[in-house]
Amino acid sequence: MALLNQIKDPQDLRRLPIESLPQVAREMRDRILETVSKKGGHLSSSLGATELTIALHYVFNTPADRLVWDTGHQTYGHKILTGRQDRFDSIRQLNGLSGFLKRDESPYDAFGAGHASTAISAALGMAVARDQQKQDHRIVAIVSDGCITGGESFEGLQNAGHLGSDLLVVLNDNEMFISNRVGALGSFLTKLLTGGLAKKMENEVEKFLKRIQFYGAGLLRVAKRVRVLLFPGMLFEELGFSYFGPVDGHDVHKLVEVLQNIKSLKGPVMLHIVTKKGKGYDFAEKDPYTWHGPGKFDVATGTMIKPTTPPLPTYTKVFGETLVKLAETDKRIVAITAAMPEGTGTDFMRKAFPTRFFDVGLAEEHAATFAAGMACDGLRPVCAIYSTFMQRGFDQMEHDVALQKLPVVFCLDRAGLVGEDGPTHHGVFDFSFTRIIPNFTVMAPADENELQHMLKTALTLSTPSVIRYPRGSGEGVAMDAELRTLPIGKGIILKPGQDVYILAIGAMVHPALKAAAIVEKEGIPCGVVNMRFVKPIDVDLLKQLRLQTQNFVTVEEHVLPGGFGSAVLEAMEGTDARIHRIGIPDKFIDHGPQQVLRDMCGLSPEKIAQSTLEFVRKNARVTATV
Repeated sequence: MALLNQIKDPQDLRRLPIESLPQVAREMRDRILETVSKKGGHLSSSLGATELTIALHYVFNTPADRLVWDTGHQTYGHKILTGRQDRFDSIRQLNGLSGFLKRDESPYDAFGAGHASTAISAALGMAVARDQQKQDHRIVAIVSDGCITGGESFEGLQNAGHLGSDLLVVLNDNEMFISNRVGALGSFLTKLLTGGLAKKMENEVEKFLKRIQFYGAGLLRVAKRVRVLLFPGMLFEELGFSYFGPVDGHDVHKLVEVLQNIKSLKGPVMLHIVTKKGKGYDFAEKDPYTWHGPGKFDVATGTMIKPTTPPLPTYTKVFGETLVKLAETDKRIVAITAAMPEGTGTDFMRKAFPTRFFDVGLAEEHAATFAAGMACDGLRPVCAIYSTFMQRGFDQMEHDVALQKLPVVFCLDRAGLVGEDGPTHHGVFDFSFTRIIPNFTVMAPADENELQHMLKTALTLSTPSVIRYPRGSGEGVAMDAELRTLPIGKGIILKPGQDVYILAIGAMVHPALKAAAIVEKEGIPCGVVNMRFVKPIDVDLLKQLRLQTQNFVTVEEHVLPGGFGSAVLEAMEGTDARIHRIGIPDKFIDHGPQQVLRDMCGLSPEKIAQSTLEFVRKNARVTATV
């Protein structure tokens, strides 16, 4: 008899006998596979966290007890168990369930997450709030071995050890990153350590040693070091945590036993479990990266379902290939990324020049300052990071790079609306936070051909620069065989106009050309400019265009506050120019297909044309009235 369909919330799960939990795990994996194979999404991490998810909800009284998941891409099973099973097919679809955690989606999502390394800090804040309000529920942070390498995780660990609040951190070691000591000995030691006797003995020894005058404190330090040498987790013990593990993260019975043993322990506790990404699906177990976030696929054969027409080259691929091409003739060029080599295209450098490729892990702040140090001593670092993640390195971009005028090139992939990953991953703030920093050059290519020229251009500068480009395929334009350097701060007129000019930047240039054609069918001569640079902006070109018309429309795949349109307004301040800005409104945009989201934000050619026509006609009426 199927069990998963009977589980409407964790209370139903907790009513089942523990012997039934392996069956629930099998059915949950099947449900995740079935859905992701049809919709796409995050797979390997959720499959690997199946037993852990079940054990946590079985032992803890959720949602009163808080489960704080790091990043959130391993929480598909969590969504299934917490009242969203009937809507699970809508995950990552427009108006459907988020692929990450959202507080307004479910009371079981204690903390929203899409970026890494936030769980420990958030969980500690909840623990302090609980203590301040004299409450007694439990707080659990679930962190992967990758996420715990991020700086914020270590800051949270240090503060948690200092405060001493009751807090359980579950370290999901899904790449054998910290320890592979799983088996009979590991299970025996874990049972010994979590059964309570060892902790009680340790406390008694500590009390005894503290009573010894003069030498007690020293002996206590030695005793603690003996313990952490005998057992893993020395770092966590030194930070003030009681460490337990490692535990087989796919033995749901053992997980339940251990969690029940430690859930009432006082102070900060670290439970180390070892899991395998993609567990239960052979293809994902063998290649967890490919299956981290696959598109649609055939479950039986593991064959990815490809589009009927060959895809165009992606911006990411063009960037990676161009970087290698430039690096072949300039040995100073090095590539840096933050745990995203394939996602950013820096894997091309890893393959071609492995000693000139650096993956710093989930550490964007370090990546920026690491690049600054390289630039200080003669290298030409190219730091490729998703736009949304580069937000974390703002201070380093300003203080460590720009203030010292260091020639670091920041290549911001996934700029603009990214689609199904939603608001945690949309890269729509980078113009705002980069153009305000002195000494930066900020540019955005209209297409993949212009991207290769911008990368070459950036590497000729003696000051820092930013290139931002969108997720997905390019425009399918012809690629120049020879790379060239573009004039800094200069745009180009793609189509002369008369009544109005559309000033476009980056991925909005080609839609602007299509929009202009629609506008001209209405009898209104409409020009289009590829501005190329947000900083420095082409003031001379704007002055030239102002001699032809008062009407300007700016188009950007970026939030309107502080963006490209704002830069144009600043540049034309004091003139009689009329400027209408089209961009992403001042709110977070939900998840959905990339082109649908663009249309919703007024960024499709049809919507740009409609907005432009309304603007021009309104101004024509105003002029006629005057």
